Amino acid sequence: MFITLWLFLLTACYNHGPLTSDAWDLTEKQLDSISFFTTHHYTQNYNFVVNANSLPLSDQPGEMAFDTLYVVEGERLVVADIQTIPTDSVDSVWVKVARDQMTQGWIRESEMLEGVSPDDPISQFIDFFSNTHLLIFLAFLVVVIVAYGLYRLDRRNAYIVHFNDIDSFYPTLLCLMIAASATLYASIQMFGAETWRHFYYHPSLNPFALPLHLGLFVASVWMIIIVAVAALDDVFRHLSGADAVLYLGGLAGVCAVDYVLFSVSTLYYLGYLLLIAYVVFAVYRYIRYAHSRYICGHCGAQLRKKGTCPHCGTLNT
Repeated sequence: MFITLWLFLLTACYNHGPLTSDAWDLTEKQLDSISFFTTHHYTQNYNFVVNANSLPLSDQPGEMAFDTLYVVEGERLVVADIQTIPTDSVDSVWVKVARDQMTQGWIRESEMLEGVSPDDPISQFIDFFSNTHLLIFLAFLVVVIVAYGLYRLDRRNAYIVHFNDIDSFYPTLLCLMIAASATLYASIQMFGAETWRHFYYHPSLNPFALPLHLGLFVASVWMIIIVAVAALDDVFRHLSGADAVLYLGGLAGVCAVDYVLFSVSTLYYLGYLLLIAYVVFAVYRYIRYAHSRYICGHCGAQLRKKGTCPHCGTLNT
């Protein structure tokens, strides 16, 4: 019965689709639309959200058009038509967008793209974290807060990842994965800008439906989520409530520094060397100072070094 069931699971029909002689008998307008999509990554019926304070819409495309309508931040637009105006010295591509039946008009593509983002939560999340000014501000803010926080934790002899760590590799692994993902993210933006732009317009959380480098990045994001949950559970297993909260606060700060440091330094090709050095440093610190090598012979508690057990007071030699 098992073999029969297995054969049924492996057997399937494949639909080759309708075989029509005019499958590729497309009109010139349809061919232009396909060509535009391959280079601009969007076409008619694509949805945007306005991010700018306002965008002016003209009643007709071209140099002589005059503004008649405005769409404001937060409103959703759909691409109704696209025209190329070769005589326009500013931008030859004009896009007709519509908020509703009464509010629609033309705008230059370059002006439109500066003030909109794709109507998809993943695209808007990418747009938020790709903001250069936000990244610089976060870098300064994170460094100041983390430096002060680690200083205060060190004076209290609190547990801190990489320095006074607990015997769990999950926090260290989480930091390493964020550093590696930030490096990969910046590398894709530098060396695969067009594929990243297409992913920005058509995002997917399925790593197997994407090119290799994008699939690796999406898979790393899923792994970060899984490892973060495991680290959270392990921290509360090793530490009490107050110590666990302090440790998680320090861990979040270190992860934030890793993201900012490696995403920025990779743009200047320094991130690759820093990543190698950081992996060596983090693994060495965990094995040398955090990993428990001994077990108390009386109570079975894990010990980092021989001597008096802090749990039962037994001397282990």
